[in-house]
Amino acid sequence: MIALATECLVFELSSGELIPFSADMLSVEMLGDAARWFESDFVSHAAKAVFHYFKHDLARQVVRVEEFSGALEKVLRGFLSPTTLSPERSSANCEVDLCRLAQDSGVGCELLFFPRLREELRCQLRQPQRILRFRGLRGCVKSLAGAHHWCPRCRTLEEQIVLFLRECLGVEAGTARVAMLVA
Repeated sequence: MIALATECLVFELSSGELIPFSADMLSVEMLGDAARWFESDFVSHAAKAVFHYFKHDLARQVVRVEEFSGALEKVLRGFLSPTTLSPERSSANCEVDLCRLAQDSGVGCELLFFPRLREELRCQLRQPQRILRFRGLRGCVKSLAGAHHWCPRCRTLEEQIVLFLRECLGVEAGTARVAMLVA
């Protein structure tokens, strides 16, 4: 029997067939009005977050496709609001370029990067947005690590950045209802 890769989760189809997928292999398409409500990158990251939830938080190895799609739907519904449902997209969303912050900090200068990242988060929280978006995580990590290819050090640094953002948001947001997307 072949061992399942550690980053994979087995999906059980309604036919009973079992198929292993990694978070990067997931593909979700939105149709109809839902496609207007969410950008494809947002849906992709939400799917990866649900994958992480089943894999790491619940320590599951097998999940039914219906169960996964139901959880993803629940997560996405949580982001719907009257402004999301309106035909015009809310301009109250912000995006921070992590690559730019890393380049401004310099290669290997994590000591400069993290305080600047926290200040950027604080600045964004002063705005009326409901969703904070941080993009360019992979490029940012490679830049800070001085790596041309993804390596174990990159994975560790990526986890540190995401954890740092979560902790900062928890402290800085207070009672404000704000979501954060790190891509």
